[in-house]
Amino acid sequence: MYHFLRPLTASVTYTRWLHLLMPAAVVSVWLFISMDTPWVPVVLAAMVGLIPGMRLAEGIQAQLLLTPAERGDSDATISVAPSTSWSERWRTALWLEIRLLGTGLTGLATVLLSTTAVDLVRSSFGWASTGQGFATGLGAHWWAALLSPVPVVMLFAVVVSCGEIITAAARWLLGPTPVQRLTALEERTEQLLERNRIARELHDSIGHALTVAVVQAGAARATQDPDFTNRALAVIEETGRDALEDLERVLRVLRETDAPPGQRPSLTEADRLLDSARGSGAKVDAEVTGPLELVPEPVSREGYRILQESLTNVLRHSGAVPVRVRIRVADGRLELEVSNPLPVSPGAPGRGGSGLRGIRERAALLGGRARTGPSDGEWTVHASLPLHGIG
Repeated sequence: MYHFLRPLTASVTYTRWLHLLMPAAVVSVWLFISMDTPWVPVVLAAMVGLIPGMRLAEGIQAQLLLTPAERGDSDATISVAPSTSWSERWRTALWLEIRLLGTGLTGLATVLLSTTAVDLVRSSFGWASTGQGFATGLGAHWWAALLSPVPVVMLFAVVVSCGEIITAAARWLLGPTPVQRLTALEERTEQLLERNRIARELHDSIGHALTVAVVQAGAARATQDPDFTNRALAVIEETGRDALEDLERVLRVLRETDAPPGQRPSLTEADRLLDSARGSGAKVDAEVTGPLELVPEPVSREGYRILQESLTNVLRHSGAVPVRVRIRVADGRLELEVSNPLPVSPGAPGRGGSGLRGIRERAALLGGRARTGPSDGEWTVHASLPLHGIG
């Protein structure tokens, strides 16, 4: 029984009800202006949904009212960002149409079922009905009040059901795309790696300071020599001061806000990777064709990671060997190829490694493809990524 009554005590039920009824005010104003054109709000909703900022506004509303528990969560099933592709714009337009449909059903049920409950109570007292609802013209009957809870229960059933449906639609249409999920996963991975590094540094620093303090204090007590005690206290003071500085530095890093995805490295910074490979002794022959600055950010960022992993594999498995890098932007695609001579020792470099699998997964998530393996005496990594239709 509690399972069925629990939605009545959940605040999210009423915030979803509010979310469903909010567009009714705009629709009512238009119907007051022109009852002969009820289709205009539907057309306007589809057009407004194509505005990039509308996805941001709808995402904020949906998070606040439909999934308040996920507000501010980096893993939220509803994203809060403007549309970055036509796919996201059309999905937003479809979402607005579904929201209007939910508004119509919920608004109609709210008016008819609530007035029906009122009319049943009025009928039991012999009063005239409101002229709306399903109990119009019922007449005066003392038992009518006993039926008044029925439309109320039906109303809550409609509200809860529509709330669940509209929330599922929001997660489907306003949720993050695979590319956005990949970006969020990378950011979270980088955060965890950075926090682990900071934790190791803090452990070493604080652990060293405490160890020195304990040893020096024990030695000073054992010797009971004033000069030695003064020197021990000076060492403890200096070591403690250094540890406090390390702690303050770590806390300052943890308080800093995370950098947005747009500040992560992209292919426009490929020279950094090429120079690093050259500095490690590799002879890099690089050729870039096409405007890298016009490549969409998700593609450019993943292209950078693919190039980084490819060059890392060359240096790890083949050493300082000639490397040929070709980056080409044309015909709506980004073509990236890294080749190097196969090592003299048997076995291809990186065969079956997680890095090569990660390259193929990155390409697949962007709707592209990647090929890795030996070809004509060389080890080749070739990735082809689409520039359009991302998301």
